[in-house]
Amino acid sequence: MTVDSISFPNLHITFPYVPKTITVFGFDIAIYGIIMASGMILAGIFVLFEAKRLKLKQDDYLDLIIWGLIGGIVGARLYYVAFSWDDYKDNLLQIFNLRAGGLAIYGAVIGGVLAGFIVCKVRKMSFFGSADMAAFGLLIGQILGRWGNFCNREAFGTYTNGPFAMLIPIDMVNRTQDITDEMFQNVVTVDGISCISVHPTFLYESLWNLGILIFLLLYRYRKKFNGELFFLYLGLYGAGRAWIEGLRTDPLLIGNTNIRVSQVLALLLVFGSAVFLAFNYTKIIRKKMEPLPPTTTLRKMKQMEKENIVKDAQENDKDTTP
Repeated sequence: MTVDSISFPNLHITFPYVPKTITVFGFDIAIYGIIMASGMILAGIFVLFEAKRLKLKQDDYLDLIIWGLIGGIVGARLYYVAFSWDDYKDNLLQIFNLRAGGLAIYGAVIGGVLAGFIVCKVRKMSFFGSADMAAFGLLIGQILGRWGNFCNREAFGTYTNGPFAMLIPIDMVNRTQDITDEMFQNVVTVDGISCISVHPTFLYESLWNLGILIFLLLYRYRKKFNGELFFLYLGLYGAGRAWIEGLRTDPLLIGNTNIRVSQVLALLLVFGSAVFLAFNYTKIIRKKMEPLPPTTTLRKMKQMEKENIVKDAQENDKDTTP
C-alpha cells in the first residue's frame, strides 16, 4: 500500500492509485470535477432520451437541463456557504473558489428545482411531469458524484472495522478536522503508512441511490400521476440520507447546535413525500370506488331507447313488406 492507495481490507479490495488531480497541458484538473461533469452529461443524455421516448420536445428539455444545472450548481454552493459561513465571512471572494470544494447536494436539488420551475412556467411545460424525468437525472448525478468524494478522501463516516471498513492514509485526508479522536485511537499501519479505518459513506449513498434508480426505472411504466416518481425519489433518498448522514464526521450544523441540517431536511423530505403520495393515491382509490354518475345511467337509457326504436322500425318494415 502507498500513500495514494485506498483499501477495503475486509473485502480484500485495494485501489493502488487513486489520484485527486490529473495534469493536462500543465494545468491540474480535479478528478472530483471530472466525475461531477461526467455525471451531469450522462444525466442530461438520459433525460433527453426519456423525452424522446415520451414523444416530448427535446429542445424544451435541453433548456430545462441547462438551466437546471446552472441553478443546481449555484444552489449547491450557496447552501454550503450558508451553513459554513464562519469559513467565508472574512474572505468573501473565497465563495467563488469552487476548486476548493464545498458543494451540497440538497442545495443542488433546491436550486435545480427552482430553475426548472421557472423554465416550465415560461415554456408552458408540466412541472411535475418534468420533475419525474429530472429524478432520474438527479440520481445518475448523485451515484457518480459520490465517487468524487472517494477520490478526494472526504465525506467519510465514523470509525469502523466492519466488513466495509475503508482505509485512508491520514496524509491524504482532504480535511484533517474530519478525523475524530476514535479514529486516531484506532489508526491502522500498513506498509509503514498510518491510515484511518472508516465507514465508506460515499459508497453507501451511491449504492442506495443505485437501488432507487433501478426501482424507478422498473416502476415508471406503472406511473399513476405526474409527480409520483419525483416524490418517490425524494422520499426514498431522504430515508437513506437520514441514517447515512448520522455516520458522517463532516456534517453541516444548524447554528451553534449539534443538529445536522441534512438529517432534518431528509426527514422533512420523507414526511412531505409521504403526505403528497398518500393524498394522490387516496384520490385515485376514491375515484375508483365512486358509483357511476347519473349522467352515465341516463346516457345508457337513451342508447337503449334508440336501439329499441330502430329494432321496432325494422320489424315494422318486415310486416309491411308484400
